[in-house]
Amino acid sequence: MTPKTADGPSTVETPPAAPHPAAALPPLSALGRSALQFAREAEPAFLYAHSVRSYLFARALAEAGGLTPGADYDDELVLLGCVLHDVGLTAAASGHQRFEVDGADFAARFLRERGADEEAARVVWQVVALHTSEGIASRMGPEVAVAHDGIALDVLGRGRERLPATVLEQVVAAYPRDGLAWALTDLIVDQALADPAKAGPLSFPGQVLRGHLPPGAVPGWHDLVRASPWGDRPPAAPSAPGDAPPADGRGTAAPSRPGA
Repeated sequence: MTPKTADGPSTVETPPAAPHPAAALPPLSALGRSALQFAREAEPAFLYAHSVRSYLFARALAEAGGLTPGADYDDELVLLGCVLHDVGLTAAASGHQRFEVDGADFAARFLRERGADEEAARVVWQVVALHTSEGIASRMGPEVAVAHDGIALDVLGRGRERLPATVLEQVVAAYPRDGLAWALTDLIVDQALADPAKAGPLSFPGQVLRGHLPPGAVPGWHDLVRASPWGDRPPAAPSAPGDAPPADGRGTAAPSRPGA
């Protein structure tokens, strides 16, 4: 019901909800500000927003898990690693390695050039280099594990059930997704098509590329084994169904993109 005053009906606007603390960046050091500025200028908008969301989610997940910044992990190193984790997909940092390693080398150099010590550069290198390495990043130092959790949540939604809906909604409202997962896929594929050295067949970029080319264009594990100069062959009689490699040597079919 519209409230009334002596002068007639009036409209009362509901004040906007206060931003959730998880959706706001903390006070930044000069190095943190420099990293954010670089990412904002070097990355497309959707990738920059992903980099910041990854940090915000990493921090929120760490808190939900009972971790305290400064005591259990170095929050600035997590921020630097998250903000720079995809710079290998930009012209500024791309070389002839898989994008995670190109980005890690660039990030470590970025820190050193701005006065960071070798330990900080080493940790951020690991955050960036291992951010697609499921099962490994979580076993490294706390900064690597915390950053990996935030990045995985933002790309694939893993762990989102651990955060309140308000946190998820306000972080995305502050830094919109813009179709992040598919836009990121296109960047990886474009790089790999331009330089196959960036997408080794057993790497994450190689897996992404395999889904965009005809079957067999990117060799799978069984293809590599069959082509090995050692001449290894599968057992003549597998002990159980499914033990033998597929007849075509390509493994399971690559996932297709929506609408493809």
